[in-house]
Amino acid sequence: MSLNSHLQELRKKHEDLSKQVETESRAPGVDSIALTELKKRKLAIKQQIERLSASPVN
Repeated sequence: MSLNSHLQELRKKHEDLSKQVETESRAPGVDSIALTELKKRKLAIKQQIERLSASPVN
């Protein structure tokens, strides 16, 4: 998998998690533990995208 396609896939996962977080936070009876886990996964993907975007291309 090329770097660009990997970054695209990570961005899609990040967007999907953003939608999930938004949906979960609006739901009645919010499961705060599940919401926190989604946010952690989203942040980890964001950090991975940033690392890969900043790395020099060989």
